[in-house]
Amino acid sequence: PMKKDLLTGNPSKVLISFTIPIFLSTVFQQLYTIADSLIAGKFAGEDALAAIGASYPVTMIFMAVSIGSNTGCSVVISQLFGGSRIKDMKTAVSTALITLFALSAVITVAALAFSPQIMTFMNTPKNIFGDADLYFKIYIGGFTFLSLYNIATGVFTALGDSKTPLYFLIISSVVNVILDYVFVAEFEWGVAGAAWATFISQGAACITAVAVIIIKLKKIPSERFEFFSFPMLRNLTRVSSQTILQQSFISVGNMLVQGIVNGYGSSVIAGYAAAIKLITFCVTSLHTVANAMAAFTAQNVGANQYDRVKKGYRVSIVIVFVLAAVFTVSYVVFGEFFVNMFLESTESTKALETGRNFLLIVSLAFCIVSLKVVSDAVTRGAGAIRLFAISTFADLIIRVALSYALAPMLGVNAVAVAWTIGWLIGMVLAVCFYKFGNWKNHKLA
Repeated sequence: PMKKDLLTGNPSKVLISFTIPIFLSTVFQQLYTIADSLIAGKFAGEDALAAIGASYPVTMIFMAVSIGSNTGCSVVISQLFGGSRIKDMKTAVSTALITLFALSAVITVAALAFSPQIMTFMNTPKNIFGDADLYFKIYIGGFTFLSLYNIATGVFTALGDSKTPLYFLIISSVVNVILDYVFVAEFEWGVAGAAWATFISQGAACITAVAVIIIKLKKIPSERFEFFSFPMLRNLTRVSSQTILQQSFISVGNMLVQGIVNGYGSSVIAGYAAAIKLITFCVTSLHTVANAMAAFTAQNVGANQYDRVKKGYRVSIVIVFVLAAVFTVSYVVFGEFFVNMFLESTESTKALETGRNFLLIVSLAFCIVSLKVVSDAVTRGAGAIRLFAISTFADLIIRVALSYALAPMLGVNAVAVAWTIGWLIGMVLAVCFYKFGNWKNHKLA
């Protein structure tokens, strides 16, 4: 049977060894999202980079369902596994996979039907409208693959296995980057090539991951379990729905902010898109530590080991601060070089200036968001999703409101300033919820 790696041993060693494969997974995952934009920008031009950047916040709305489901299911499965309720845990996995398959299929059809209207709503410039719409349609065509893959990786993490998803991602990322180059640089398919590369690599990763999960679960002894359970679906929905709403809220906020950026033309959009990819690389890396901490919290809350959660929190804070410092120094010193990697030539002065300035402002706040994501991870892992949602909603509402309020004075830099202030307020709330919140009493029945 699979070991409950997160319940015993020195919390520092356990968390570090558990986090490293998740972190490496994220590096590879970000590698292929960056490859889309980098190869498109270099070989298809500034407008191609802008088109991918313009459609990115829309794809993230649909990703919200996938990420929220992953988060919610991980909490339920971790707590059931930590409490040695193997039969219920298997039912939870099976119910989650079946539900997400059906839900993502419906979402895909709806997204394809309303794609042009969404792009119009976002104020997408005419010169990149067609490419942005095309990229979105191909990307969203693979949404079912993405959703099921995210559930599978959430299950691996919940069971204390952070290495298996890493192997999938290494292969998937390498395939994606190779296909990106072949489709965009060699076949000259433009943004469609970048989208098809992602579609194919995600499809292969999804099918393999789900197959391995099924094989792994069969090897864990248990009584006969239900493949689909409405009571379990209610349990999963109770935890997942708040994270899905929270992630959707973030994505809608990012879409509104993208609408502001789109008003400045395709050069600014291209620079902003490059900066966002680099910032996302850092923030997602920080979230990997948080996700490891959430799984650690969930298993230990399931086993009533609350002091162990507090020790894990202290270790995770050190890890994220070190990571944040590395990213901040890299982006402050080499920001212009990194942004220029995405651009076709150094002649894109407006795009380069936009990306460099945006990256500089936001990177100075990485230490703030580090503290927020780890504090959120404890409340999320304990099942206190409402506390987690409040800190995130506050961050987002402030970010969107200030972006609109400051745009007339600061231009596109208003978005960067608003981002840092939103993070600061969200962090203060998250830390207060960890210190004083009643997260210990949210354990699932």
